[in-house]
Amino acid sequence: MISEVLIVASPGRAPRIECLGGVAGRRTEADTVHLVSAAATPLGGDTMRFRVVVEAGAVLRVRSAAATMAMPGTVTMESRAHWDLEVDGLLDLDPQPTIVAGAARHVTSTRLTLGDQGRVRVRERVQIGRSNERQGFWSGSVHADTDGGPLLRHRVELGAGSVTDDELGAPRACVSELRYPEATFEAKGTTLELAAGGCLATWQGDRLL
Repeated sequence: MISEVLIVASPGRAPRIECLGGVAGRRTEADTVHLVSAAATPLGGDTMRFRVVVEAGAVLRVRSAAATMAMPGTVTMESRAHWDLEVDGLLDLDPQPTIVAGAARHVTSTRLTLGDQGRVRVRERVQIGRSNERQGFWSGSVHADTDGGPLLRHRVELGAGSVTDDELGAPRACVSELRYPEATFEAKGTTLELAAGGCLATWQGDRLL
């Protein structure tokens, strides 16, 4: 299944939302949109595409009603999620965690373009496995640019077969949070100030708190 969501935030009006497939968007406050599942997705073979546009002077908060559960399919184990973010206003993107269940493989990619007045907070939380499951795999990448040039190139892998996989003690959970233009904030894990402005905080462990 291919699911597509488009959210466009303009100043002084309600966000415009267009949806196709297994994910829908619902406006829950004047500047807040919640993503909800309209069908069981992502299963192996599924692709979810999200495009978020925040125009200059607009504010948008994107949340999800529940965790995303990536499940293996009957033909393939791998599902994908793509986020395309165009931000000239203020975007706060903080969905519920992604849980990679069973032997599923889930790959996410985020491409962020910030305009001159763009401000952003993007948080991603991932857990490999439900109770007593450790065989799933997740890979996530972030490609962020400002009008002045590159901001961040970042990629993380977790789970079975990842570069961090180790029999003695491999992380199975991750939290990444990108903020711009803030140079620092209070966060668990490690916070890295970026050369072009903004900062990235990362944490890894066995289970999400």
